[in-house]
Amino acid sequence: MKVTAELKAADRNSYSWNMVFIPYSDGSGYEARFTKCGICTLMKELGLFELVPAMCHLDYTMSDVGGTTDFIRKYTLASGGPYCDCGYKKKEGI
Repeated sequence: MKVTAELKAADRNSYSWNMVFIPYSDGSGYEARFTKCGICTLMKELGLFELVPAMCHLDYTMSDVGGTTDFIRKYTLASGGPYCDCGYKKKEGI
């Protein structure tokens, strides 16, 4: 995953993502920090950018359905944040 993150795909394709993989120091999970978002780019072009925050909220649902992690987020690019921080922390007892 680190190798993929270093490629910075959005620098070559505006509909892709630039991401950095940050493992938690305590081994409980990781953060995927996105600095460029292909969905944001596409939805701006389509005049539908106001829908992106709702799409971002699906990250919580997807993590819940997986059942093994809690999803943690402070920022999204769609809401004007400096990046999207997608944190996945192992649920207790799993």
